[in-house]
Amino acid sequence: MKNTWQLQEAKNRLSEVLRESRADPQIITLHGKNEAVVLNYDAYRRMTGTFSRKTLLDVLEGLPPEFAELDLARSQDIGRQIEL
Repeated sequence: MKNTWQLQEAKNRLSEVLRESRADPQIITLHGKNEAVVLNYDAYRRMTGTFSRKTLLDVLEGLPPEFAELDLARSQDIGRQIEL
């Protein structure tokens, strides 16, 4: 499993580079130096946080039934009195 490609080789074998990126990021070099990385799209989404964002309400509504009795009411306690 190769994960480093010279630019010209990566251009000639782009389909293979993309296939290999499903398992591991693929590094493309230019003049012997690391220049770019090809990532699987799902890995990119996880890394950048561009997956579908849910609201807190969406998350709470999706909880299993055993969490249905969870008390989410806010406390009305205003705290304690302190002297300054």
